[in-house]
Amino acid sequence: MAKESKNKSFVLRIDSDIMDAVEKWAADEFRSTNGQILYILDQALKKNGRLPKKKKDQGV
Repeated sequence: MAKESKNKSFVLRIDSDIMDAVEKWAADEFRSTNGQILYILDQALKKNGRLPKKKKDQGV
């Protein structure tokens, strides 16, 4: 049985200078470029209180 992924894929158009900076930042922190973009988004969402509250396990 295939495991369901919670991740969604999409195409991102990004300025080449910004992409170069993100790639360098990712390399500096030993992350993939994708991982770095996810990290940046996660930090920005947390900072601005935009992440939904996580549901606690119901003990199932």
